This record gives sequence, structure tokens and C-alpha cells, in this order.
Amino acid sequence: MYPNNALAAWQLAIMAVVVVSSLAAWLTLVFLADRHPRVTSAAVNTVPREEETGAAVTQLRHGAPPSDKAA
Repeated sequence: MYPNNALAAWQLAIMAVVVVSSLAAWLTLVFLADRHPRVTSAAVNTVPREEETGAAVTQLRHGAPPSDKAA
């Protein structure tokens, strides 16, 4: 084995720092991407959800059967 092929201690230390800092940055980015989005303005929630989609909300009387299962 040739003695010049071995890496110096400072080169090994730099390699370790690069690997550890890359792992920390990746974990931080994964954590930030996993968070729920925050509400940025109160104006965002002023319109009810039904009006946004155009869906009609129908409420049945308590105990009433659904219309497709009526006698």
C-alpha cells in the first residue's frame, strides 16, 4: 500500500461535515414541507365552502329516510 493514497484527517473531517450538514438540511426541508399551510389572511375564510363549489346542502328531518329509499 502506498502511503500517499491515505486521506488526511482534515479531509475526512470535511467529508463528515458535508455529509452531516446535507442530512440536516434535507431533514429540515422535509419537516418544513410536511407542516400544514398557515392561514395568511382572514379574508380567505369569509366565503362559505358551499358557495365556492356550487354544491347545494340539503338537510333531512331527524329520522326521515333518504329520498331514494322512500316507501
